[in-house]
Amino acid sequence: MNRRPSTIMKLSATYLVLVILTCISLFPAIWIVLSSFKSGNSLFSETLIPRQFTLVHYADLFSKTQYPVWFMNTLKVAALSTLFGTFLLLLTSYAISRYRFAGRKTSLTTLLVLQMFPGFMAMIAIYVLLNTMGLLNSHWALVLVYSSGAVIANVFVAKGFFDTIPRSLEEAAKIDGASHMRIFVSVMIPLSKPMLTYASLMIFNGAFVDFIFADLVLRTEEQRTLAVGLYRMVSQRNSTEFTLFAAGAVLVALPVTMLFIFLQRFLVDGLTAGASKG
Repeated sequence: MNRRPSTIMKLSATYLVLVILTCISLFPAIWIVLSSFKSGNSLFSETLIPRQFTLVHYADLFSKTQYPVWFMNTLKVAALSTLFGTFLLLLTSYAISRYRFAGRKTSLTTLLVLQMFPGFMAMIAIYVLLNTMGLLNSHWALVLVYSSGAVIANVFVAKGFFDTIPRSLEEAAKIDGASHMRIFVSVMIPLSKPMLTYASLMIFNGAFVDFIFADLVLRTEEQRTLAVGLYRMVSQRNSTEFTLFAAGAVLVALPVTMLFIFLQRFLVDGLTAGASKG
């Protein structure tokens, strides 16, 4: 079928805009990656593509800074936050979706209202609360805040997913003698794998790259996470080690990228397709 010239022009203009937007989006990432291989300290010392590639900045991260300590701290906080946050989200969303109890609508309204306010508005109150509990300069403070915040941020996504799972599956399991816990563990959780994967990735990524709250709570060098440590590194070196910072930023992105690639197949698995007939 021959397309009209006007249709071809519209498609060409659309693709051109998409290409331009893609280039704009990718340019900062490409710039940081290439800058990490530049010699010297400035991001503007050479052209975009280095004349000579070097790995000295990556070596300096592990020999001249506390980068391994920051990395392990961040990995610990992100892993624990993902574990506890996903568990709390799973219980909360399942209860709201499948059960009817007093205060259910009020709870949903409260969660919806809380999502309308940015998280940093509560930072002073959270800081005072953590100080009262003696949790300042502690990784457990970050884990508690990230885990509870994950419920507020993702509860409607998880609830909506549970709402799509046919109740006939639960009824069939009950006929076979399964208890509520058995249905939850053996039926609902396996069917919720795509949603759990998405929620876990969001929680892990948020905890792994957070700077504002981590900088508020953490005080000592050995407790710092990657975002705080890299920022302090640049500020303490009078803002001259930008290529070293770029190398650290590249390594920060690797765990999240690898985790997303590894779990991507779970995001597209249609586990509930064809599970219920009629």
